[in-house]
Amino acid sequence: MKPRIIVCSLGRTGYKVFRLLRQQGALVVGIHHKPIAGECAGDVIIGDLHAASTLKAAEIEKANTLVIAGEDDALNLWIVMQARVLNPRIRIINRFFNTSLGSRLDQTLPNHLTMSVAGLAAPVFTFAALGNQLIGQLKLFNQTWPIHEEYIHRYHPWLGKKLNELWEDRSRMLIYYLPVQGEIDLVSAVTSGQQLNEGDRLIVGTQPRIRPTRKSLITKLLKVLTNLRQFQYHAQSVVIAAIVLMVIITIATLTYVSAELNISIVDALYFSVGMITGAGGSEKVVEQAPNSIKIFTVIMMLIGAAAFGIWYALLNEFILGTRFKQFWDAARVPRQNHYIVCGLGGIGIKIVQQLNARGHEVVVIEPNINNRFVNTARRLGIPIIQADASFPETLKSSNIEDAAGLLAVTGNDATNVEIALKAKGLSPRIPVIVHYADPDFARMAQEVFDFEAVLSPAELAAPAFAAAALGGRIIGNGITADSLWVAFSTLITPSHPFCGQKVRDAAMSADFVPLYLETNHQTIHGWDLLETSLSGGDTLYLTMPANRLYELWRRAPSQVMVN
Repeated sequence: MKPRIIVCSLGRTGYKVFRLLRQQGALVVGIHHKPIAGECAGDVIIGDLHAASTLKAAEIEKANTLVIAGEDDALNLWIVMQARVLNPRIRIINRFFNTSLGSRLDQTLPNHLTMSVAGLAAPVFTFAALGNQLIGQLKLFNQTWPIHEEYIHRYHPWLGKKLNELWEDRSRMLIYYLPVQGEIDLVSAVTSGQQLNEGDRLIVGTQPRIRPTRKSLITKLLKVLTNLRQFQYHAQSVVIAAIVLMVIITIATLTYVSAELNISIVDALYFSVGMITGAGGSEKVVEQAPNSIKIFTVIMMLIGAAAFGIWYALLNEFILGTRFKQFWDAARVPRQNHYIVCGLGGIGIKIVQQLNARGHEVVVIEPNINNRFVNTARRLGIPIIQADASFPETLKSSNIEDAAGLLAVTGNDATNVEIALKAKGLSPRIPVIVHYADPDFARMAQEVFDFEAVLSPAELAAPAFAAAALGGRIIGNGITADSLWVAFSTLITPSHPFCGQKVRDAAMSADFVPLYLETNHQTIHGWDLLETSLSGGDTLYLTMPANRLYELWRRAPSQVMVN
């Protein structure tokens, strides 16, 4: 019997998940607050998402899984509580923007899995910016493995090599095989001793290396000190006020020296500074002076106090206010081979974190200095330019001419396209990755503007939500040749159709690629994995293209992917 799945909140992401599940043959019912064109009343329940009656109309008591795909965390939390009251055993896949709250719910509630659209989509944005080689990520053995594509050309070191030789290397994980001629799955190619030919493509995961050493503090300070242009821009008013103050002190000092008051230039300087700053000085200097000098001193006191007060206020604002942070950020903008992230939303901050973790230099352009993720980025040492990225001058200040790539990921699609077009105008060769919410318009924008990639988070995250709805625990996803793939884990139960089969036979029949197997407190992969028979309690980790998930799902009853 197929699992009964309810998808609640059919927004852009939710409706994509709903259609994907239905396309794959799952028994799915949608819940939305308003009618959806082209959908029958029986397929989509219309009602108040806060009301328990809406969940009852979808027969939540009989459902195995509830997918909550709305964008409102408070509403999603309310639905979780309502669902658990009506069906305490239901498995819940919950979309949460606040991932810390989601993690707490995962720990507190049984059968609750938090997923983030930003968390699923950001790696694809990141790898798209890094170029064609890096196309995804996998979380294996408590590490995040980068995924890349190997194109076998005539000079490639793997040309003519047998796949079974590559399969055994434990620092490498073979994900998928795309032969230049014919069609053959990876497991069949490995077991038959298939050789790699010119034109073949192989998707491979590699064990992550140690994070590159960061630049020393001295190097960073030298970079700041050498960037006088940024200092002049941000501290110009402080410098001008200081120069005016110094001129006033100099005039006073020279006046007292030239007035034949029988004092040295040092005493005159000491008195002038004390008089103007209010710190005090020897009043004997002017006690016996002519009236003209006394009047001059009064005038200098008034002018000096005003000048010193203005300079002190400007200095205070520069150091204790936001201008010093802006200067520090702008002065640390990398000169070359860096990535520019425009927009510091949920996806933007994750892209920044991932690029930074891989040792790449990053600069952020964000107009809202009160953005909730600004401090997070600064703690990573990321410079932030507080300005509108759609202005050419802003992009120039990020050294776009020598940047390695730009990601336009603000919350406004039109702004993202505008930023991307202006970036191409300033630096035609720079790779540009654009965020576009609507997947259909994203494809059109890609075709019309010929950017390196125009990606829709809903399009990227929906297959992962769909796989999780059927019980899988998502461990990674990626994109290659315009095709999505997901990696997930599945628990083998005694009634599982693969229970008792060798992993090799199950993989060849369902067209998936096994990664490794957790059984009896040990991990098995390589040749031992292919020859291992699956038994109840085992956890199998596997990957496959999203458009072929049906090849696995259609063979599985409700227990297949219960995790």
